[in-house]
Amino acid sequence: MQNVRGLLKTMRPTQWSKNVIVYAALVFDGKLFNAAILWQTTLVAIAFCFASSSVYIMNDLVDIEKDRLHPRKRLRPLPAGTLNHTVALVASIALAAAAVGLGLLINPWVGVVTAAYLGQNILYSFWLKNVVIVDVMVLALGFLLRVVAGSIVANVTNFSPWLYVCVTLLALFLGFGKRRHELSLLADGASGHRASLNEYNLPLLDQIIGIVTTSTFIAYTLYGIEAQTALANDGRMLLTTPFVFYFIARYLYLIHVKQLGGAPDELLFQDRSLLLNTVLWAAAVVALIYWG
Repeated sequence: MQNVRGLLKTMRPTQWSKNVIVYAALVFDGKLFNAAILWQTTLVAIAFCFASSSVYIMNDLVDIEKDRLHPRKRLRPLPAGTLNHTVALVASIALAAAAVGLGLLINPWVGVVTAAYLGQNILYSFWLKNVVIVDVMVLALGFLLRVVAGSIVANVTNFSPWLYVCVTLLALFLGFGKRRHELSLLADGASGHRASLNEYNLPLLDQIIGIVTTSTFIAYTLYGIEAQTALANDGRMLLTTPFVFYFIARYLYLIHVKQLGGAPDELLFQDRSLLLNTVLWAAAVVALIYWG
């Protein structure tokens, strides 16, 4: 029973919320109310839940000793010794197989994208996580691949390329924000937890975050002007840019003033202002695309 509880915790179901990005193509291509495509997209999201849990387990197996140096991560089942290593390894392999298998059943190309997601995370776990800047770029690629998988099943015709850019930039923003939090939290012990942190410093991260945040807002604004999204190709999506600006500004506030940002998915649900803004943005997007 202890292994079951530990395995479920290591799978991190609370972080499955990241996979909601799979629905981006469905929503922005004007097919939200197409039941068949909605069901297929939901299956894609489930496949990525399996894949991401497989990756979480694999990362924890690789980083057991380093996680023991982290004030929060040392409490995870594997570094804490409450989950058997063999059970974790078997579960990781099984979840990866289930993810790719489900992806192939949905659409062969979805299977390929899911396998690519797993492949890039294997490279990340064993090598790329220690390469400065590239470590965060690889994480951003994971979000982009989710969107691509959703685009395949939605058979998009009006999905603006600017949204691919926006998703990638937003993921970079959250990723570098997380690195900044880790560097601030661990201070002199940062390099012992993650080798790439030895190559970062706060001034560098603040400059990168500044570039990425500016680029994100500009890219989204250009999307609002040029988007050929179904039923919303007249610039009306510009009405949603204040929500994007507030999200970025609020997140920067939480990073710099509140010293948060270590777990972006958790922060979204913990900070009521951030969550409310996100809900209002989503409601505005749906209203403008489908009823505008």
